[in-house]
Amino acid sequence: MSGLVKHSINNINKWCSMTMVVRSLNSWTGGKKYPGFTYYPREGEVDPPYTATKLFMVQRVKSYLYNPYWQKKILTDMGLDHKGSDIAIVKNTPEMNARLWKVKHLIKITPIQTPDGLPEKDDYWGTHLDTEGVFRVSKKFLPDSKRLEATKDFEKLAKRVDKDSVEKNCRNKWLNPWSTIV
Repeated sequence: MSGLVKHSINNINKWCSMTMVVRSLNSWTGGKKYPGFTYYPREGEVDPPYTATKLFMVQRVKSYLYNPYWQKKILTDMGLDHKGSDIAIVKNTPEMNARLWKVKHLIKITPIQTPDGLPEKDDYWGTHLDTEGVFRVSKKFLPDSKRLEATKDFEKLAKRVDKDSVEKNCRNKWLNPWSTIV
């Protein structure tokens, strides 16, 4: 019985020593150099095209308390020290990415995509940012120029009912409710 156990242990040791061949990564060829690492793709594997976004939507998902002061300072600077549902919009710059890396375990980062394009200057009426980070620009929510002009004309009228007279009449009816019954 003991001979059988020794034989199986010897086979395991031979198997381990045979499979423990360490290959040096320096001998591998065809790697793509990235900052901080080298990527060795499989044959025929091609990275999908990716364009970096200009903005990130950052949301805190872990507790603010019981963290070191430097992590709290980063969250406070971004305005994420209050409610967990608050979001911050930050630029995709190397400096900001370094700060986000330090608190990556406390936050959720979503890249902001703009499939409808960016709005023009002073044209933020019909914009909406989804929870998935999709920034939509809808032209159907733009204000009607005729209605805006009509509102401006109505505000200039002298005969219109203004706020002060409405408040005065309502207060008068409240103080004397039975005198106004016809």
